[in-house]
Amino acid sequence: MADGSVATQLRKGVLGPAVLALLEQRERYGLEIVRELSDAGLVASEGTVYPLLTRLQDAGRVASDWVIADGARPRRFYRLTPAGRAELAAFRAEWPVFARAVHGILDPERH
Repeated sequence: MADGSVATQLRKGVLGPAVLALLEQRERYGLEIVRELSDAGLVASEGTVYPLLTRLQDAGRVASDWVIADGARPRRFYRLTPAGRAELAAFRAEWPVFARAVHGILDPERH
């Protein structure tokens, strides 16, 4: 993961939709989300993800439940809500348009 303010700002812009996309696949617990985003190079620590999950939950985009399985410690599992699914669909529709616009400005020779 590249360090620097540009990379940080780019990651912040796509982190919410990335979380929604992970939850579209299946329910996940917080640390699992952190690990997947970290493996993808989108976050460096869990300190970024948990506040985001709280904001997404407060906005009605995700819901959560505490689950205790097989004597393990409780884990909060997050799932996508219909509002989260709609927000993700809107992001997916807008992303290619946005990316083309940015590419057109950054690399006008190729467009």
